[in-house]
Amino acid sequence: MTSTSYVVRRGGTSDAMMLRAIRLESLLDTPEAYGSTYEEASTWSDDRWRTAARQWHFYLAERDDEVVGMVSGGLNDAAPGTHWMYGMYVSPVARSTGVAASLVEATCDWAVEQGADALYLHVTESVARARAFYERSGFLTTGATITMGRDPSIRLMTMVKSLV
Repeated sequence: MTSTSYVVRRGGTSDAMMLRAIRLESLLDTPEAYGSTYEEASTWSDDRWRTAARQWHFYLAERDDEVVGMVSGGLNDAAPGTHWMYGMYVSPVARSTGVAASLVEATCDWAVEQGADALYLHVTESVARARAFYERSGFLTTGATITMGRDPSIRLMTMVKSLV
């Protein structure tokens, strides 16, 4: 990729295969960071990816007609009334370019539009690069931790960013 310009946009049903590609890339790149696995997600049918693309509120980052990042926003049944950022990922070729910050900004904007005054996330304790990025982006650790459902040996830290 020679260009450094990129665009972050809301994804939709027609982006199902792009969502599939970037999600599978993320699961291969940093498997300990996500609640699902490559082995599981790679078996999803095209229909299941279209359903995910229709139901998830997600953003894609594109550069030179290639998807280089994604993030989704949503609610958390375990913490009613809160807004969360999920599945954040930026391809190695687009790291340190501002793509990640733009994805966070898009998710923050979505949360504000939904009436949220804070945005939460879980980050794997062992992924120091992600933790450091979130701290630079204004997220603070809450002190709360949970274990990952699919692998109890993986601990997740809860972080929050004020949106007011």
